[in-house]
Amino acid sequence: MAKKTFESALSRLESITDELEEGELSLEKSLKKFDEGIALVQFCNQKLEEAKTRVDLVLNKGNRLQTEPFEESTPSN
Repeated sequence: MAKKTFESALSRLESITDELEEGELSLEKSLKKFDEGIALVQFCNQKLEEAKTRVDLVLNKGNRLQTEPFEESTPSN
């Protein structure tokens, strides 16, 4: 089995979302997809936190490492 990546998990999560939005699955199958989706969201969040930590470590200000918080952009909708 191939190693799970952020991109593959996100792609699978999008597929699950599409399947659930179609509304043609039984309740039991929908709940299984939902559980799988929750696990994928947790995996993606973990990978994003790891990436944030790595970026924080790489920021270099005046020959010393200094972290800065990410600025979250708000959707314009």
